[in-house]
Amino acid sequence: MYTIISATNRVGSHTEKVAKQYQNILKEKGIAAKIFSLKNLNVLENNPAFSKAENEFLFPAQKFIFIMPEYNGTFPGVLKAMIDTSDVKKAWWHKKALLVGISTGRAGNLRGMDQITGSLNHMKMIVHHNKLPISVIDKVMDEGGTITNKNTLQAIDLQLDEFINF
Repeated sequence: MYTIISATNRVGSHTEKVAKQYQNILKEKGIAAKIFSLKNLNVLENNPAFSKAENEFLFPAQKFIFIMPEYNGTFPGVLKAMIDTSDVKKAWWHKKALLVGISTGRAGNLRGMDQITGSLNHMKMIVHHNKLPISVIDKVMDEGGTITNKNTLQAIDLQLDEFINF
């Protein structure tokens, strides 16, 4: 099972739109994927709602796609809190991860992807080498929130094909 993590709790974010587009592209490739949004989830304690999310999105997944916006040169704290609250052995150990960084700036969250790679490796995760920084996200999307830039779409397609075979 694939889980796409929309790694922010901000309402109406570009992150959620990109997560949905990744889900649709995977569906076209014959792969079902669930989106795990951190929006409206208390990630600071392992309460019943959090346990339900673990059971639905984290424990059964063997492959994760992290869609991460850049927050102050790194990844969102809500993502770190969610990971820290989870049952690390059951949720993350020996599973695979694909990283996608997005930003309205020019670096596409390169630093954030590098920083989380160390944490994921520490949790015994295998991180795919093709980390995709999507820069100027607001310029490669149309008004409806769909990425339309041809080069970006080709990079996503290649990244997903590699990850499917990973």
